[in-house]
This record gives sequence, C-alpha cells and structure tokens, in this order.
Amino acid sequence: MCGIAGFSGKGDESDLRRMIGTIAYRGPDYQGVSHRGDAGLAHARLKIIDLSLEANQPFFSGDGSAAIVFNGEIYNYHELKQGLLKTGKYNFRTSCDTEVLLCLYLEYGTAMFSMLSGMFAFGIYDFRSKSLLLAKDPAGKKPLYYSLAGGTLVFASELKAVIAHPSVSKELNPDALNEYLTYDYVPTPSTIFKNIYKLEASHYLIFRDGKIMEYKPYWKLNYGRPHSVDGLSPDTAAEKLGGLLDAAVRRRLMSDVPLGVFLSGGIDSSAVAWYAQKNSASPVKTFSIGFSEKSYDESDIARLVASHIGTEHHQEILSAQHSLELIPEIIPKLDEPFADPSIIPTYFLSKITRTHVTVALGGDGSDELLAGYPTFISNRFLNLFSAVPKPLMRLLGHCGNMLPASDKNISFDFKVRQFLKGFESDKNDVHTLWLGSFTPAMKQQLFTSGALARITNDNGLQRIAEYLKEAGDAGSFEKILYVYFRTYLQDDILVKVDRSGMYNSLEIRAPFLDRTVVEFINSLPASYKIRGFTVKYLLKKLMRDKLPAQVTERAKKGFGIPVSLWLRNELKGTMEQYLSEDKIKKQGLFNYFYIENLKKEHLSGKRNHRKLLWNLMIFEMWCENYLKGS
Repeated sequence: MCGIAGFSGKGDESDLRRMIGTIAYRGPDYQGVSHRGDAGLAHARLKIIDLSLEANQPFFSGDGSAAIVFNGEIYNYHELKQGLLKTGKYNFRTSCDTEVLLCLYLEYGTAMFSMLSGMFAFGIYDFRSKSLLLAKDPAGKKPLYYSLAGGTLVFASELKAVIAHPSVSKELNPDALNEYLTYDYVPTPSTIFKNIYKLEASHYLIFRDGKIMEYKPYWKLNYGRPHSVDGLSPDTAAEKLGGLLDAAVRRRLMSDVPLGVFLSGGIDSSAVAWYAQKNSASPVKTFSIGFSEKSYDESDIARLVASHIGTEHHQEILSAQHSLELIPEIIPKLDEPFADPSIIPTYFLSKITRTHVTVALGGDGSDELLAGYPTFISNRFLNLFSAVPKPLMRLLGHCGNMLPASDKNISFDFKVRQFLKGFESDKNDVHTLWLGSFTPAMKQQLFTSGALARITNDNGLQRIAEYLKEAGDAGSFEKILYVYFRTYLQDDILVKVDRSGMYNSLEIRAPFLDRTVVEFINSLPASYKIRGFTVKYLLKKLMRDKLPAQVTERAKKGFGIPVSLWLRNELKGTMEQYLSEDKIKKQGLFNYFYIENLKKEHLSGKRNHRKLLWNLMIFEMWCENYLKGS
C-alpha cells in the first residue's frame, strides 16, 4: 500500500516533495518524485510485493512513453502478466503488479479495467498524448482526491496532499458541511473544501489540454436486473458463496511480507479468519482488542473463535484513558471532519497489528452487501409505522424522549430514538437518518441565519435521491442496499479502515469486496440476505458448521466506544473547550443556544446526545487544524 500525488500543468519538484511529504506515513519505505514537462508524479512506498529497488515508483515504461504512480494491489497480476508476455511486446524488469498495470494500459487503454481484480487508485501520465488518467477500484477501497485550478489538475491519496500544491486553495464548502452534519462524513464526490473532489468508486478520469475530457464509470452494480440465481437453493447458494469467499481470501494471502487477520468476534471477520487458516500451512496471526466497558467488549468471543480455528491470537485491552490519549493523535490527521468514533478502536487495532505484520485481512463489506446492520431489522417495521398519522408519530417521538438515557452500547433508548428520528423526513432518507446525526429539522435550529443563506443543497439529502435513481427499477430493498454501498460503505467504513491502516503503515485487505463476491451476493434475492429477523442469512448458513454458535447466532454488536459516558466525564473539558460560547459565536456558523441546550441535557443525564455533540466537537477540532486563521 502506498501514497500517491501529482499534477498535470503548473508545478515543480519542490511542490511534489511537499505534497508527498504530507502523507509519508502511507509509504515509509521509499519516496520518489518525477517532474518531466507538464507531468509531476510522486509516490510514498510501503513494500508488499517485490521488495526490490527496481519496483520503486514513479515507474516508467521501458520506452519512457508513460509513467505510473499506483496505490493498491492487483491480485490477478500473475495471470495478466502471462497474457502480456504472449504478445511478445513486453520485457518485464520487475515481479510487481505496478509494471503489469502500466503495460496493460499501453496494450488496452481504458479497456483494461474489466480485467483487474484488486483494490487500486492510480495515476498514469501518457507522454504521447500528454494526458493524465486517474482511476479508482470498483468498491472505492483506495482513496483519490483531485482539484482543477487554472488549467492544472492536482491529485493525491489524501486531501492534505492536494492542498499542499500552491494552485489549490482552502475554502469551506457550506453544502459539504450541511451533509457532514447529517451523515457524519462528507459523501463522495464532495469534500469539505470547495473545488476539491473525491474520484468516485469504479470511475476513471482523463485530463488533457487543461480540461477533464472524460469522467465515467467503467463498472456498475446492476440492482435492477432479474435475480440470476432464482431457483438456486439456499444450500447451493451458500456453497457457492463459500467457494468465492475461499478464493477471494486465498488471493489476498499473496504477500512478500508478514500477514495476519483482524478478528473482532463478529461473523464477518471470523469467516475471513476461518478461510485464511484453511489456506495456510501454519497458524495464521489474528488480532483483536477488548474494552473495559463490558457492553462494548467482544474479546471473549474473539478468543473463542481463535481457539476454535487454531490461529495464533494477539489481543490487547483498549482502556478509556488510552482511547482519550489517541484522540489528539488521530483527529489532526483527518483531512475532513469524520464523526464515526469507531475510528479510535480501529486505529488502535491497526497500531498493535502493525507491530507483528504489514498486511491484515478484515471483514469489511459484508454488512452492506448482506444487510447486516440493525437498521435492516428496523426496516421491517417501516411500512407498519408509515401508516401511523404524523401527529401520533410526533407523540411517539415525545414518549421516546422520556425514556431514561443509557450510556450502554446500542441501548434500548438509543434504538428507539434513532428509529423515531427517521420519520422526520422522506421515507427514502430514513436509513441515512438512522445512521447519522442531525436531521433537517435539527439543522434548521443549529445553523445561524447567515450560514443557512450560504447553503444551496437544502436538507443535504439530495444525494440519496440521486442514488435511488441510479438503482433504476430495482426493488425497494435492493435500492436501500445500493445506497449503503455508495455512501456508508465507501465514505465511512472504507475511509475509517484506510486511514487507520495507513496512519500506521498497515495494508488492510477486504475479501468480501472481491468483485466476484460482490456480484454474486448482488444477484441473490432479498430472502437470502435477510430472512425474518435474521440478517446475513446466507453467510450464517454457510458458517454454521464452521464456527461456534456464539458467533453465528448472536446479534451484531458493532465496534463502538462509550462516547456518551466520556462526554459526561473524561471528555467534558474537551467538549466545553471546543463548543464554548466564545468559539461558536465567533465562528458564526451555529446557534450557540441550541448547542448549549444539547450540552445541558446530556450532562444532566436527561438525554443521550452523544452523536450530535461528538459530531460538532469533531468539526470544531478539524477547524482548528485546517481552518485556523480563515
């Protein structure tokens, strides 16, 4: 795994070194830059495949006609290399996937995307046509940002490297802030800054003559097609899923450096660990963390799974004090406000894992593909409650607010309030509101009149409507899954995993997001994903005879931390510092009296406003790091 940066247009070598220097942690083994004509390319390398100096980047073709900077892994590069060798045109100098990828471009151009199995974000500069190609993998596992200013296109793995280029300015995007307050992250393709964008998953961009000439998808999940497995029994479907997952894990065990597996105790990571051990001659290294707060702790289940499948297990406890110490270590590194607190345990897990291995496999993607979140159970009640008159729903909302607040993980009062919160907007938006923080009605009270006047995207939920339209004639359940795939997976889960891993120079691979696995699961009917109140039905069926019942039969717990409790105790001072009257009023974005009421209700124990207060506090911390003096 690596960090990449570059430009096409104005700039020099010092700009490249400054850009790549901001993300040096993504690749501590080597930094390389190249400036030739209008093309500037930079790379920070974490050595995984072919550890030789010849595989360093930027990497040039043999004839010098093209150069590449590449972040990711192409798992089928051996087969692709054999196909290229048969043409008789290529003499390979390395045994790495980077060279294969560049040769594929020279041979096939953008037609190469259908051949790739892997995770990637890369830039290829073609000196023949003086054009720059940027591309991102189908699931969006690897990040890529870009900005076009004054005829110069600047790109990088992270936002901080883009804004390090002198042609790129930092100006807060009010519409992106509006979205962040609802989603807890800024959804693609926007970023928190104006005129800087995220390249969308499964898309490529071609820049030439000072303009973006092409921007289009090369792959798309078609949720509207007839189910290709209709008539396939659950047993046969489970067997096929097992074969695909087995192959996906086996491909991701390819590495020239030590490798392990994240093992939380949930069914997703446990399944990956099981298949990894099946394909390994010696005990696989597995890693997990536990929590002192028992309602958040799954470490006993992780140990049970490790013992059951025979892995070499490593585990540490993340204490409240250590978590609090990690916050100032993590937050300043985040380029955009990101209010998913589970980045803290994910970061800690990555940190302890990196002391043993350089690559780790995880279970990410399963929940979004197989409807694994509690929100999909809530969706079962949606039609029933949709028939309730709105005045009665408001009354139910007031009753929910009267429930005693609890600090426990996914407590009853939290679930009730989040469920009722979803009915404050259009039914198509309920899942976003269930997962997120501020509803449109709340934001009307939160924003000052001056801030509201600068916002052009109304309630910040228009992107959901766009994705529902993209899903075409798919059923309502499939449309929900598509929205999760395009939003929560790509802009929350995969961002959290990428940053947590890369901040610790750890590569994290996701077998569930192998294209073959994704396309097969997508072809399944809804009843194979959720049956009654059983989520991830087919995966549980597959793993029932492979894992302990404590794993396959229990409800999802998540990877949370006791933020609610901390905001009343250890984090109270930090919250008061960043959400002070002086700071909020001086900034002019938010109504302080609304925030003051949130704080009072939370500190008194009357309400649990952890999501709202954490969201605001993270934004203010981000402002201090990125907008100081602006």
